[in-house]
Amino acid sequence: MNGKLKITELFDLNASAAGEYLKNYTYPWEALADIAGIIRKIGAALPEDEYEKRGDDIWIHKSAHVFDSAYIAGPCIIGPRTEVRQCAFIRGKALVGADCVVGNSTELKNVILFDHVQVPHYNYVGDSILGTFSHMGAGSITSNVKSDKKLIVIKGPDGSIETGIKKIGAFLGDHVEIGCGSVLNPGTIVGRGSNVYPLSSVRGYVPENSIYKKASEIVTKRDA
Repeated sequence: MNGKLKITELFDLNASAAGEYLKNYTYPWEALADIAGIIRKIGAALPEDEYEKRGDDIWIHKSAHVFDSAYIAGPCIIGPRTEVRQCAFIRGKALVGADCVVGNSTELKNVILFDHVQVPHYNYVGDSILGTFSHMGAGSITSNVKSDKKLIVIKGPDGSIETGIKKIGAFLGDHVEIGCGSVLNPGTIVGRGSNVYPLSSVRGYVPENSIYKKASEIVTKRDA
């Protein structure tokens, strides 16, 4: 049931320091509960000659570029060559990989960003996992709480799964492109290699190698 929603179907686990941690789970939302704990565990083992420890449970690679106006709360890891731009707001529980971009006025909370992820302009990413080389266009956000505050149900290709969790954002597979101004509703999952049109409101599951134009029009890429 719902094999396409599994962690191993969405992500290259070699492209994140959290790869071994994620192997303990079947579905990505199961891993949200202890992101803080795994950051502290990984951080404590990071080489001191490569990472600078700033404050409580904050590790920043010495090759990363963090602008002075950015705010970072722990626990947090910022990977090699990653750029955290002006006025970025990292609220804690954020594991940001190598060669990432956390852009101006972007907010992160309880997230894993694999290597080469870009959230470069006015994005909110909360209670989410973004696969390697995924990109969120300007102003696109994850919505992580339902308007009725009920527990989130994942709508998969083979039926629904009750999570028992109140806050879940989105899970983007590797090489996913989210168009500008889009909203990813709570529990959205976008399969590897898919694109979402700008100004979309997305919920449920978008199959891999697809183009999401609107809820009634999701097409397979011709070159997939």
